[in-house]
Amino acid sequence: IAAQDPEDPGVLILSSMAGAAYELTDALIVNPYDTDAIVDAMETALGMSLEERLKRWNNLMKVISSYDVFCWADSFVSELKEITHSHQK
Repeated sequence: IAAQDPEDPGVLILSSMAGAAYELTDALIVNPYDTDAIVDAMETALGMSLEERLKRWNNLMKVISSYDVFCWADSFVSELKEITHSHQK
């Protein structure tokens, strides 16, 4: 997403099994074992208007800009602390 041309972005097709699928909901999410779904997603992406691609790209950029590795690490450590704290009771 970040490496794409912001004036003419492509479309992200993402596996439903990728952890990022929960955050990157403006991607076209597919089951990677469903070849028909992959073909459909590719056809959708190829036929998507520039306006729709820009909208999706902007939304995806907001997600990846705000939920970076530092945010993920903080969230992960906080979850570990909560689990540890709850097991100490």
